[in-house]
Parts: sequence; structure tokens; C-alpha cells
Amino acid sequence: MFETNHKLVLASASPRRKELLAMLDLPFEIVTSEVEETSVTATTMQDYVKGVALLKTRDVAQKVSNATIIGADTIVVFDNELLHKPKTREEAISHLTRLSGKRHAVMTAVAIIEPNGLETTFVEETAVVFHTLSQELIEAYVASGDSYDKAGGYGIQTVGTLLVERIEGDYNNVVGLPLAALFAQLVARRIIQFAKE
Repeated sequence: MFETNHKLVLASASPRRKELLAMLDLPFEIVTSEVEETSVTATTMQDYVKGVALLKTRDVAQKVSNATIIGADTIVVFDNELLHKPKTREEAISHLTRLSGKRHAVMTAVAIIEPNGLETTFVEETAVVFHTLSQELIEAYVASGDSYDKAGGYGIQTVGTLLVERIEGDYNNVVGLPLAALFAQLVARRIIQFAKE
């Protein structure tokens, strides 16, 4: 269906991003970045998440030559505050209690660095509305262990989907990679072409 003459590299260890990019059925490698995300400072949430995505992608671009590097970062924003990946049970419960019955934003920034050094970044935003959650459900979900490696303390593609009443926007963006928007960028830059019969 699609073809590329680029060596594609995904700058992410996320199994969810790997599964999403694999849907394009193009070969790619995974090279992870070791950068400290908290070193990014910005005045807006969009600039922050874009800065982190670029930081990761640039780090991998220094390790790999003659490749197109795709990096991403996903954040959960509630009440203009960043809800990081929780490190403790208490923090996970606090995140989910705050999100209960409310709307929050999930932003994923994607950075693309081409072999010639050209950088493209964009941010996709999806609104997520939670059900009003019982304390029992919050504690049972946190006890499952699913909260800890996920921004906002939940995963929409796992049993965390039980917490979500509805979304407005791209579902894959909440999972961690806005595939349709990324595809459009890769086609526009002629990194991906439609395969000829």
C-alpha cells in the first residue's frame, strides 16, 4: 500500500507507539533516547510537549545517520496542570480522583527529523471525559498496576478504558501516537509514497 526509500527510526520505547507505527506496514527500527525530559522549560503546555518530543528525537538523530527519526511525547493536562506518570499509589489515586467526572486534554507532540536535518513538529490534542468514578473502581484500577507508566495515571487501550465516558478527537492520540496526522506529514514530505501497482 505504501513505500518509502527512507530508513525510518522510531525514537520511543513505548510498545503502544510501536504497534501504531507498525500499522503502516513499513520497516522501521527502534532507537530509544536517554534524555531527561524534565530539563525542558516552556511557557505553554504545547511548547513543553513539543520541546520534549524534539529533545528525544534530536538525541536519537545524533546516534543514527542517514535516517528519518520520528519521536513523540504525550502529556495529560487538567486545569492547566500537567499530570505526570504517577510514581506512587497515592499519586495515581490523586490523579484519577481529580479526573473523575471531568474533561481533560491529552496532547501528543510528534517530531520528525529528516536525514538533511530538517525538523517538523506538530501537536495533536484530544479531549477526554471521564465517568464519575467510585473510590472502589479507582483503587481497583490502581491496584492492577496499569497506572504507573502512563501520563495521567491511566491507559485508554487497557482496562483503563472503563474510566472513559467519551473522547473528542483522535483515539490513537490518547494511546500515544496520532497516526493519521503523522501519516499526512510523512506523505507531504514525500517520506512515504503510495505504492505503484
